[in-house]
Amino acid sequence: MVNTVTPAETDEPRLASMMVGRQVILTVEKGASEPKEKALEVKDFKVNSQRGLETVHGISFDVRGGEILGIAGVQGNGQTELVEALTGLRAPTGGAVHFDGQEVTGSMPRAMTEIGLAHIPEDRQRHGLVLSYTVADNMVLCDYYHPPFGVRGIIQQTALDENARRLIQAYDVRTPSPYVPVSKLSGGNQQKVIVARELSRPVKLVIANQPTRGLDVGSIEYIHSVIVKMRDNGAAVLLVSAELDEIMALSDRIAVMYRGHIVAIVNVKEATREQIGLWMAGAQAASV
Repeated sequence: MVNTVTPAETDEPRLASMMVGRQVILTVEKGASEPKEKALEVKDFKVNSQRGLETVHGISFDVRGGEILGIAGVQGNGQTELVEALTGLRAPTGGAVHFDGQEVTGSMPRAMTEIGLAHIPEDRQRHGLVLSYTVADNMVLCDYYHPPFGVRGIIQQTALDENARRLIQAYDVRTPSPYVPVSKLSGGNQQKVIVARELSRPVKLVIANQPTRGLDVGSIEYIHSVIVKMRDNGAAVLLVSAELDEIMALSDRIAVMYRGHIVAIVNVKEATREQIGLWMAGAQAASV
């Protein structure tokens, strides 16, 4: 117990500071974006749900290097199926996807990773981690078969250890050892393991789906800063979030999904919370 206060005597920054033991910046600090060439182009993209029903209805959009495109929408409007199809976890049923100038429609996850995709999945325990593996092992899931981690089919433990210790320090992962099962870490630190693995590689496109769901304010602040840093380093970022505050704070452009359609794409400077909220609820929506 660090303190007891009444609501009238405190505010959000003070509560956040008491929760994590340090000052927390609740607003996202980022400069103006400098968009470059298109990194991801999606055209007339269609995806079915697990029940075989079309969930994503022929949507089109693009993401440029050096910008964050946020996809806003109430959960369950096709965002999960869209991201799974873009990252190779689900086969699309129509349309085309071009990544870095080459068509990658329906490519497998490893193929997407090899050409520069980083994926922060919606369900970190199901799609982001192998819970029985150690922190060190989880940090090389994208590269374990490449030198220096894998040589002639043999895992190099020294290289794994050096990589894990470097990333644990660089990404502030709170763990007693690189060899603790990742299942023993808190949700925030599990997410940091994923972020460290995905964003420590040379990547051209980051797809982040609900990257801060269920995290404490300190971890949210850190994940936000890393996403902005990737944008500033020239990567294209596709951010999917049901949190309107997160979308408004991080995005340079916002695409709104409703019932499997993109109903609006606007620059964040021209967007208002009220209008985005109306589009998310299906009001005044006209497909683009």
